[in-house]
Amino acid sequence: MSPRTCLLALLLALAPLAASAQANAAADLPAWDQLTAEQRELLLAPVRERWNRSEPDRRAHMLEHARRWHAMTPEQREHARHGMKRWRNLPPEKRQQARALFEHTRAMPEAERRAMIQRWKAMTPEQRKAWVEAHPPREEEGAR
Repeated sequence: MSPRTCLLALLLALAPLAASAQANAAADLPAWDQLTAEQRELLLAPVRERWNRSEPDRRAHMLEHARRWHAMTPEQREHARHGMKRWRNLPPEKRQQARALFEHTRAMPEAERRAMIQRWKAMTPEQRKAWVEAHPPREEEGAR
């Protein structure tokens, strides 16, 4: 057996041990109240830096987002996480369509909004593209 094959076999044999060690390390992490001041600082520093770099209106948005998140149930938070993951995975064209549809329907009464979404679902990709060109979303305000 070549040295490369031996090394590969050894790595494959040790992989479950490494995964187990990572899982155990994560399970051993304490609750927030039991973290040291240094550990808390490590966790909060990125948020502080983002806050300090932000404009006042963006800070207001960040604070409101934190208030809404805190008020959510665990189920609502999981639903929001799922939605954020879906959004991150959308191609740019689909994001543009979603923004345009949202902006167009956000002020509509519920019945009208549902009807518009049903019309949207019935459209072909070409029809959707034409609709977005006729109802473009506002320019994105930078990364959120």
